[in-house]
Amino acid sequence: MIFHYIFIGLEVVLLFNLLIGVHELGHFLAAKWRGLKVDRFAIWFGKPIWKAKINGVEYALGWIPAGGYVALPQMATMEAIEGKSETPVEQLPNVAPLDKIIVAFAGPLFSFLLAVFFAFIVWWVGKPSFGPDNSTQVGWVVPDGPAAKAGLLPGDIILSIDGHPVKNFLPSGFVYDSIKWRVITSTGTNIAVRYTRDNKEMPVAYLTPTNLPTTWYERRSLRQILVEGASPAMISQIVSNSPADRAGLKKGDEIIALNGEKIYSPEAIDYAETMMSNGPVKPMMLTVRRGNDQFEKKLLPEKPLQPTNSPPMLGIWEWQGETNVVLEHPTPLQQIESSVGQIFATIQAITAPKGHVGVQQLGGAVMIARVYYTLFQAENGWRQVLWFSVILNVNLALINMLPLPVLDGGHIVLSLLEVVRRRPLSARLLNNIQTGFAALLIGFMLYIAFFDTSDLVRSLQSDRDQQVIFAPAK
Repeated sequence: MIFHYIFIGLEVVLLFNLLIGVHELGHFLAAKWRGLKVDRFAIWFGKPIWKAKINGVEYALGWIPAGGYVALPQMATMEAIEGKSETPVEQLPNVAPLDKIIVAFAGPLFSFLLAVFFAFIVWWVGKPSFGPDNSTQVGWVVPDGPAAKAGLLPGDIILSIDGHPVKNFLPSGFVYDSIKWRVITSTGTNIAVRYTRDNKEMPVAYLTPTNLPTTWYERRSLRQILVEGASPAMISQIVSNSPADRAGLKKGDEIIALNGEKIYSPEAIDYAETMMSNGPVKPMMLTVRRGNDQFEKKLLPEKPLQPTNSPPMLGIWEWQGETNVVLEHPTPLQQIESSVGQIFATIQAITAPKGHVGVQQLGGAVMIARVYYTLFQAENGWRQVLWFSVILNVNLALINMLPLPVLDGGHIVLSLLEVVRRRPLSARLLNNIQTGFAALLIGFMLYIAFFDTSDLVRSLQSDRDQQVIFAPAK
């Protein structure tokens, strides 16, 4: 088992380095083509843990997994990060602004071309699409939450949020036309929700979103209306010696009703168990579908031996989730358009004057690696990895084109400024500008990495605390 996780970890590292390497390869090849001096081609930052010099170029692997760089002293040096050039910058010939622009643009171009390459593969092999990706049916409404107070019920189908049509809750694909995204990015005190119930459109509901409390080491919570999408309550794992185990329930059984009332999500079962924490323990009548058969089971929840603070439980530990998976084959153009749209939607949400989304919600290298790690473990995960790589490479290309020093767009702006001035900026000034902004960028990356790591630690701790043990039957 340990080798399985090690292998997945290596896959994540190799893929992550591929994305970085291809971007930097664009700069490297363009620099060679235009005759610029190349000091170093580095993957990751910091002191090299490996390096080799070939044909006058040092190739290195740093110890800080946060990107990479090609050291080009004739462009704009960052001696504090890249080290000093072997040849003083003053002794190197000036480079034409057009050459600098070509070299700067080549990195994002190569990232974009890699995205197109992955998009063609996704078009060919397909991208998994799950049932919730095409459904806006409400599966669970948290009691006393904003949606419950406005009258929404499980089984309702949401049509629009604040006038924006929605296609899903929070899909495995693109999020900007989802219910959760429209709630998160809403700005008014109340949001209007159009929905249907039993095929009849109901009066528009006006909800007041809430933000759940968080601690200092957690990201600030985003707006919620406390609803979940519909999902079959299909059993994946049952704890030994539990009431569900003794009742003969099996993996693949689907619970379709609780105490005679139809349910649309496993949350209904989990909530019923939680409500018995401080109250009387009552039998639960489950209507179960097994293949073509349907039957009822009456179970009395019990408190497990471990964890000691657990409420009475049936012993259904994991739910199988959506099994209705189909392969979609979006064209490369559709994938690129959706990726670009998602990135611009994110930027718009962050920069909205009255918005509730901040840079704190962005993810960095730790989150990206975690997403890749999770996808690699899933069924059809390699297909989802390819799809996610399309989005990530488009993101890498567009973000690097922002007109900020250190980023490729900043190099282009400085080169255009050189054209206007008809002379280059001084090497010392460029070094100070680049180093200053690099320090700010690294600080920002560490800020994001702190929250990414905090999320990861809490997730691992939760996994360790979730072992459930019931006493053997006497």
